Amino acid sequence: MTIAYFDCFSGISGDMTLGALVDAGVSIDTLRRELLKLDLGGYALTAEKVLRAGLSATKVNVDLDNNEQPSRRLADVLKIIESSALSSAVKERSSGIFRRLAQAEAAVHGTTLDKVHFHEVGAVDAIVDIVGAVVGLELLGVTAIAASSVNVGSGSIQTAHGTLPVPAPATAELLKGVPSYGSSVPFELTTPTGAAVLTSLCSVFGPQPRMKVERVACGAGNKDLPRAPNVLRLMIGEPVAAYDEDSSVVIETNIDDMNPQVYEYVIEKVLREGAQDAYLTPIIMKKGRPAALLSVLTDRSKTDRILDIIFRETTTIGVRIRETGRMKLSRETGEVDTVYGKVKVKISRREGEILTATPEYEDCKRIAEEKQVPLKTVLEEAKRQFRSTKS
Repeated sequence: MTIAYFDCFSGISGDMTLGALVDAGVSIDTLRRELLKLDLGGYALTAEKVLRAGLSATKVNVDLDNNEQPSRRLADVLKIIESSALSSAVKERSSGIFRRLAQAEAAVHGTTLDKVHFHEVGAVDAIVDIVGAVVGLELLGVTAIAASSVNVGSGSIQTAHGTLPVPAPATAELLKGVPSYGSSVPFELTTPTGAAVLTSLCSVFGPQPRMKVERVACGAGNKDLPRAPNVLRLMIGEPVAAYDEDSSVVIETNIDDMNPQVYEYVIEKVLREGAQDAYLTPIIMKKGRPAALLSVLTDRSKTDRILDIIFRETTTIGVRIRETGRMKLSRETGEVDTVYGKVKVKISRREGEILTATPEYEDCKRIAEEKQVPLKTVLEEAKRQFRSTKS
């Protein structure tokens, strides 16, 4: 699984997204070849390294052959995408982003999807930005996307509808339910195109998730702002779980009429059968009768066999079963050389850090008997040797 984290501390736009993807390793030549699959002309795609407030970033430019571009409706844009030779996944995601953008435009202008004229967002550069972003993420093998809270900037902008506040109405509509904030920067930091791409593809918004970052990239915006780098930062890597997770089945029964000596036999038998754990808890039942709660933790696949043992070997006539989640430290087995012989050590880690290291009891017991030394001495020696190898 490859995760992409968009750090939108200076907002997000279509060209910033393309710049970040190219900075992360997407070949501009490959991007051009993929976009040529669209029946779309009148532009040139270029990339250059720039500085934004002293920070190196990649600026991707969609240079139009002329400033006059046709006003397109949603159906026109979808036809261009669907009739292309792009992969089905790219076509589906790109079309979904444009539909979301059209829905936002229709909502803020009080019209219907079929009547929405995209104006500036429907121009060639927006189609290139949106399809290019989806293509770039596919080329990088990204399978999950997360993002920070979104900085929208402040002030006002000039549009085909006149002077509008920042964030633009369509941007504000797209960011519903997404953490966003204004800033003292008097500039439109987040555009409708950037908001549409982000909110259509991103599944989680908040702090950077646990991940092993492999690449850090920056996509530049048009202006070099005086107080902060006008860039979109992109981090790509693999997610790192703090704990291993799985689920188990808990089988429990109350027993008050069985010879207590049988419990040891039953517990040993279910453990040999593959139960993860088995234990007793003293309980008091009705009328003050002392009893034992027998609990067995097992994989679902072994449930029937464990039940057979419990019903055959104990006096119970019924059990309770529930599924429970488990969170575990990752585990591995190592070995240390002690003055008494080799001892296996069970090692538990969290995110690579060793939290516990326990000598294997049966190894230490066998060595203690063979060498005629106290068991605690063998245990302590194994721990000491392990610590010395990790220091």
